[in-house]
Amino acid sequence: MPLEKSATITSTHFTCSCTTAGSRAASFKRGLSTVITIKAVRRAWHKRIVDHDGDGTKPGGIEKWLRLVEATGLSRDLALRSAGILPATRYAVQAYVEFVSTGSHLEAVASSLTELFSKRLITLRMDRLRQHYPWLSGGLDYFTGRLTQATEDCEFALSWVVKHAPTRREQDLAHAALRAKCDILWAQLDALYFAYVNPGWPPPGAFQPARES
Repeated sequence: MPLEKSATITSTHFTCSCTTAGSRAASFKRGLSTVITIKAVRRAWHKRIVDHDGDGTKPGGIEKWLRLVEATGLSRDLALRSAGILPATRYAVQAYVEFVSTGSHLEAVASSLTELFSKRLITLRMDRLRQHYPWLSGGLDYFTGRLTQATEDCEFALSWVVKHAPTRREQDLAHAALRAKCDILWAQLDALYFAYVNPGWPPPGAFQPARES
């Protein structure tokens, strides 16, 4: 083989090898960066788990919600069995679980940004509950806790989304995810209004409020 051709082949092989090694290194670096990012998010998100499950020394959001159920006069067993839930509520909750399970990390975090508006709404809700349902006052700890928790949660989520959605495509994904979450919440509200306000037709198997005589 001519020396020039041998040198060319050797040089080409070396260049390809370097390129492949560089690509692998870059891929490994991106993968490592992703792992580090996800671990950081999991640590931050751990707070939400503790907020809802409790830490063993004080009740979490789930326990507080069950106490709210009891304050209404219903049993916690009813809530734990998911008995009486509207079909549309079941469907909406499952739709959200499916959305965050199958969507991207960005979409899952962005969908939580509905909490940006929750502090004002929770404050209004608590005022109205105390006004119209004074017997519930002892069961409103869930909402009291969310006044600070929701603010902290959405501050983290917003900063994370802004940092990880630099392109228009990613920003559109984040916007669409937030819109999808709003649609899911509206679906629940529409179902509740139809079943218990106007026309007031709860479907078979759903909770049936006592009729005033």
